[in-house]
Amino acid sequence: MSSSDEKPICRCPWLDNSKPDYVEYHDNEWGVPVKDDQTMFEFLTLESAQAGLSWYTVLKKRENYRRLFANFDVEQVAKFDDNKIEELLLDAGIIRNRLKVKSAVNNAKLFIQIQKEFGSFCNYIWAYVNNKPIVNDLNSLDDYPATSEVSDLLSKDLKKRGFKFVGSTIIYAHMQACGMVNDHSNDCYRKQQIIKAY
Repeated sequence: MSSSDEKPICRCPWLDNSKPDYVEYHDNEWGVPVKDDQTMFEFLTLESAQAGLSWYTVLKKRENYRRLFANFDVEQVAKFDDNKIEELLLDAGIIRNRLKVKSAVNNAKLFIQIQKEFGSFCNYIWAYVNNKPIVNDLNSLDDYPATSEVSDLLSKDLKKRGFKFVGSTIIYAHMQACGMVNDHSNDCYRKQQIIKAY
């Protein structure tokens, strides 16, 4: 705060404001509707890598993921073979969990199948919310859901198609990140900005 009459910007209660990169992610990306498949694939891969860890842990490794996963070009990732997977597992820049790395390659192949079936992955996934973000009424940290009816349905369908690391909690986090749900708290300055933008 530069002067006494300036009010501090109010942000979501889950955010650690002491981490500039986390604040930047919250302010510029989280909850903004994603309508391109490459970003959608990036978030899906990162959310899957997050399973059992904090999102901030993954966020700090994001540039390494971009470097090692062909900038999330789904066609390239789908072609990664066993040798490439072994190579990735030697790099400390990412989360070196064999199942998670293999699942990224597996999910890339299935992602392409969905693109062929629906014209784009975004067409497929956004249909679950009728192509319009769900806006939730959140006042405190206790109000935040971990899953929803939609994330349950979406998770079930993705699992049926063979996707890995796509439990309902992971999918709900994905929906939040990609703006399918606007889960900014009611007093967060970004909530209305995002609503106005779409």
